[in-house]
Amino acid sequence: MTPLFDKLVALLEAEAARFRVCEHPPEGRSDLVAAIRGTEPGQGAKAMLCKCKDDDRTLVLAVLPGDRKLDFKRVAAAAGVKKATLASPEEAQRETGCVIGAIPPFSFSSNIKLIVDPELVERFDEIAFNAGRLDRSMVLDSVDYVRIAKPLLQSLCV
Repeated sequence: MTPLFDKLVALLEAEAARFRVCEHPPEGRSDLVAAIRGTEPGQGAKAMLCKCKDDDRTLVLAVLPGDRKLDFKRVAAAAGVKKATLASPEEAQRETGCVIGAIPPFSFSSNIKLIVDPELVERFDEIAFNAGRLDRSMVLDSVDYVRIAKPLLQSLCV
C-alpha cells in the first residue's frame, strides 16, 4: 500500500464514511477507469492541481466531474487570483505525492485550497476516484465526501 492510500482509508473509516475500494489495472484516464470500475464517467472526481500565475504560493486542487472540462478563469475567480494554470506533472507529484491521474479529491496540505464543482456531488449519490495510486479506486458517498473534505463548492467547468 501507499502512505496516501492508507491515510485515505484511515480517514474515511474514522469518519464512518460509506465507501468501497476497487482494485483494477493501473489507469489514469477518467473515461477508461470509469469503465473498469463500473461507474459513470461523470461520477469520477477529476482532481487537477492548479497554480496561480500571480502568486506562486497559491495552489488549488480543482475537482470536477470526469466528463467535464476545467475552466481556468473560474478556478482563478474561485481562488481570488488573476490567472490560474495547470501545475506541471512534476509540481503535482511534489505537492500531492501522487502522479497525475492518481490525485484524490482531498487536500492534506495547508498550501492547497480544495475547490469542488458542485455538479460532481449533486449529479450522483457516489463519487469515484483514484486513491493515491493508479491501481486502486474508491467509490465514496457524495454527502460523506463533502462532510469530510469540506471543500469550497464553486462552479469550475466550461
